[in-house]
Amino acid sequence: MNSIKQNLVQIKSTIPEHVTLVAVSKTKPVTDLMEAYEAGQRIFGENKIQEMTDKWEEMPKDIQWHMIGHVQTNKVKFMAPFVSLIHGVDSLKLLQEIDKQALKNNRVIDCLLQIHIAEEETKFGLDEKELALLLASEDFHNLKNIQILGLMGMATFTENQNQIKKEFTHLKSIFDSLQATKTVNCNLNTVSMGMSGDYQLAIECGSTMVRIGSSIFGGR
Repeated sequence: MNSIKQNLVQIKSTIPEHVTLVAVSKTKPVTDLMEAYEAGQRIFGENKIQEMTDKWEEMPKDIQWHMIGHVQTNKVKFMAPFVSLIHGVDSLKLLQEIDKQALKNNRVIDCLLQIHIAEEETKFGLDEKELALLLASEDFHNLKNIQILGLMGMATFTENQNQIKKEFTHLKSIFDSLQATKTVNCNLNTVSMGMSGDYQLAIECGSTMVRIGSSIFGGR
């Protein structure tokens, strides 16, 4: 079995320079994360705020922590002092809470808007109409302590590569259609899509950020 370092080296050799690798470290012990850290990895993705906060307190401070799970508004305050990027933002209410907590911590928090692209009801995210309404709203334009860096989406959990490709392409087309959107708090440069099983297809479809866990750290 390969070491975490060997896995990282192998994966990085398949990812173009313009694509950011988020090492999905949820449920993994700090010893595993430190092995990835020693191998040069500095961006880690967690899906539970409490676990991410515990690891942040224990680990080196040059790490960028990405919140990749669904976020409850009442938990935002715990990660607001340190989180680098919040991936799964799917409502104005959540954005307003992030903005409020960012202000309290005297910082601007980067966010991605989560778009619903899968054919599964369980996935969170905005549809295109909700996205347009959000970006056009006065309430959104009043938010000064958040910065929207791009979009995030999760494809349907299926073996059907054509369907996954269709969903990834759809997300990229939504992103492209918003490229002209330049507001004080919106500077779109990131498309976060693709995980261990489909990241190479995602990159072909225009992903600039991939979230890889099991291929680095092994199964859960």
